[in-house]
Amino acid sequence: MESKTLLVTGFEPFGTETTNPSWEAVKRLPDRIGAYRVERRLLPVEFGQAAALAIDAADRVHPDAILCVGLAASRTAITPEAIGVNVRDASIPDNAGSKPEGDPIDACGPAAIFSTLPVRKMVEAITAVGIPAQLSYSAGTYVCNDLLYSLLRRFDGTRTRVAFIHIPLASAIPVETSARVLCAAIEAM
Repeated sequence: MESKTLLVTGFEPFGTETTNPSWEAVKRLPDRIGAYRVERRLLPVEFGQAAALAIDAADRVHPDAILCVGLAASRTAITPEAIGVNVRDASIPDNAGSKPEGDPIDACGPAAIFSTLPVRKMVEAITAVGIPAQLSYSAGTYVCNDLLYSLLRRFDGTRTRVAFIHIPLASAIPVETSARVLCAAIEAM
């Protein structure tokens, strides 16, 4: 089996939290999942900066796929994102104090871009292991969406495929379980 490279990102804590389950789950992933060799990167919760660091990492490791993982505190299921939208709009400041209100991510970019990894198959793989999952059509307008849209825009027309998965708080789905279902989603890619 040909080896492929997968870049998986998670976020640092933000707001009043001291940990972020997205990074805690990503840290627990094995070094190999299916055909993929896994590269991990911790990203800041900062508009623009998270995407810049992910793109820089991708330029160094040349991944076949990029899977970003973020926290959706209000959700109770694992939610692969079908689409990134071209807007930054924050109800709270990011970790650098930025609080955009309706700004475009890319003034020349399309209004939205669909994920290029098989997000429906990911949902099926997650539910097959008995964990609640559903396809999401809104990655929000915070840093998670900023990262997804920016990566989809950057890698549009290339061999590198991109998707984003939101996980809930560890109180809803434990971090160890989130790591296990990320493995199932990756195996379905």
